[in-house]
Amino acid sequence: MDKNQIFITSGTEYKRMTKELLEKADLQSHIGDRKKKIGIKPNLVSPSEASWGATTHPEVVAGIIEYLKEHGFRDMVMLEGSWVGDKTREAFETCGFDRLEEEYQVPFWDMQKDKGISVDCGGMELNVCERVKELDFLINVPVLKGHCQTKITCALKNMKGLIPNKEKRRFHSLGLHNPIAHLNMGIQQDFIVVDNICGDLDFEDGGNPVVMNRVMAACDPVLVDAYVCQMMHYEVAEVPYVKLAGELGVGCSDISKADVRFLEDGADQRMPISRKVVELADAVEEVESCSACYGYLIPALEMLKEEGLFEKLDEKICIGQGYRGKTGVLGVGHCTCKFQNYVEGCPPLERDIYEFLKEYIGERTPGK
Repeated sequence: MDKNQIFITSGTEYKRMTKELLEKADLQSHIGDRKKKIGIKPNLVSPSEASWGATTHPEVVAGIIEYLKEHGFRDMVMLEGSWVGDKTREAFETCGFDRLEEEYQVPFWDMQKDKGISVDCGGMELNVCERVKELDFLINVPVLKGHCQTKITCALKNMKGLIPNKEKRRFHSLGLHNPIAHLNMGIQQDFIVVDNICGDLDFEDGGNPVVMNRVMAACDPVLVDAYVCQMMHYEVAEVPYVKLAGELGVGCSDISKADVRFLEDGADQRMPISRKVVELADAVEEVESCSACYGYLIPALEMLKEEGLFEKLDEKICIGQGYRGKTGVLGVGHCTCKFQNYVEGCPPLERDIYEFLKEYIGERTPGK
C-alpha cells in the first residue's frame, strides 16, 4: 500500500473484512521487524457501545490483532484515554475491549493513569503520555464521525486520547485546531484503520448512528482526514487542523493526490449531509469549552428541539473555561458557576443539562 492510497471495504462481518483489508494493504510489510512493539489505539471516548456511533467496534480491533498474530507479531498493546469526565476503564469494559484483552492476551494501557512528558511538536510544546514513546509502530483505529466543535473527527484528532486530561483541557484554551495539528508532529501514527461502520455524523458522543458498514485503511492521517472532509461534504479549509497538519508536514491535505480504491462494489456509497449542529450551536456562546461539556450540551439542545422548546430559548447559553470567574445570565458547567442560572458539573451530563434548560424555559414561558 502506497502513502497516497486509501483502501475501503464493506460488509457486516467486521473482523473478517478487517483482516482481508489488512492483507490487501500488506500491513506486515509496513511494520517489518516482528519484534517491534505495536500499539493499537481505538476511540473509546466514553462508555457507550460501538452501535451508538461514538466508539471503535471491538471486532475491528480483533481483526487487527488476529492479523498481526497470524503474521508473527507478538508484542502488542491497546492504549487509550477517554475524554475528561469519563473513566477509561469503564469505557474499555462497556465497549467490550476487556474481552479482547482476555481472549488475545493483549494488555491495555489506560492513558488517563499515565504521566505526561513535554514533547516538541513542530514548534509547540505539548504534554504527551509517557508510554507512547515505548512504541515502535502505532496503529490508529479512529471512528469516522462528526464533531460539535471541529465538524469532523477521524485520524488526526484521535491522537488526543494519548495526552493527559490536564492537557486535553488546555487544548481547548488553545483553540483545538492548532494543538491537534501540532500534536501529530509529536506522535507519529504509522497506519490507520478507520471504523466507518456506523459513526454519528453530528455528535462525537454518538446517539445518531449512520450505518455505512465500511472499514478503511490508509498510511497518511492527513490525507485520510481530507478524504473524510470530502465524504462529509466539507471543504478541507472548513476543518483548519487538517489543512494546518498538511502545512506542518504531517501528511498531504490535497485530496486530488489520493488514490482511493473500493475493494467491493458496495463500498462506494455517498454519505448523507447532516448539519444539525449548525442550527443548535447558534444558541451557544462558547469560549474554550472542553469536548465533553460541549458534547453533552448540543444533544441536550437537540432533545429540546424535538419537544418544540428550543425555539423558546431567549438567552444565549455560555459555556467554556473562558467564563471562569465571570458573571452572566445562563451558563452550562462549573466554569459558569458565578452566572445567575447555571447547571453544575465538570462536565454536567446531557440529561442534567436538558432538565435544567427545560426548567429555565418553563419558568419564562407565559402561562406556565
